[in-house]
Amino acid sequence: MGKKEIKSAAGKPSAKKALARPIAAGDDESARGRLLGAATHLFCKNGINATGIDAIISEAGTAKTTLYKLFGSKTALVTAVLESEGKQWREWFIAAMESGGGDAETKLTRIFPALKSWFSEERFYGCPFINAVGEHDKDQKQFRTIALRHKKVVLAHIEKLAREMGAAEPESFAHQLALLIDGAIVAAMVSRNPEVADTAGIAASALFEPAKGKAGKRGSKADPQLAAV
Repeated sequence: MGKKEIKSAAGKPSAKKALARPIAAGDDESARGRLLGAATHLFCKNGINATGIDAIISEAGTAKTTLYKLFGSKTALVTAVLESEGKQWREWFIAAMESGGGDAETKLTRIFPALKSWFSEERFYGCPFINAVGEHDKDQKQFRTIALRHKKVVLAHIEKLAREMGAAEPESFAHQLALLIDGAIVAAMVSRNPEVADTAGIAASALFEPAKGKAGKRGSKADPQLAAV
């Protein structure tokens, strides 16, 4: 968010509570880390709107003035959490595909077993990006923009592997896998059943041979806005 250390939305321990106190400039990085850890845990578990500043500073063991000094506002803290979570999750996800080597298709088939492992974590609360977009005004662009930027990096790596695998339409293939990934994440969050990853993996396996066997005119490029976030 090793795996548990990377996936904070799924397994990071909450920050240890400590007595709130004014901090020196040299402690800013430590306080920032505690605030990010506390906010990540509470936002993912309880929701962004349901989590107040007081709960975050209590969990982090810092003063309210420290939070505003380091982040300026709750919205900026949410943004920092999403940026941090996105980076760490992408590192874990890409490493899960690449670990052990093999050809491109082998790497792609590791996606859903990796997701199943994530879904099995005690603190799996779903995707922070899906959750953030889902609980805010649908005209609110800030969190959607961050989510789409995150999705673009994930899609780019899947598309790269799809191209190496020999998919005739690697971009379309990547979007199909991404929709199965997002669907599995939501289904696992609602059902609390990690085995939905197995079902998504079966659906994904049906895409590989047709993707490599397609010939003729390429379809139009998939609209990035259509990818589930």
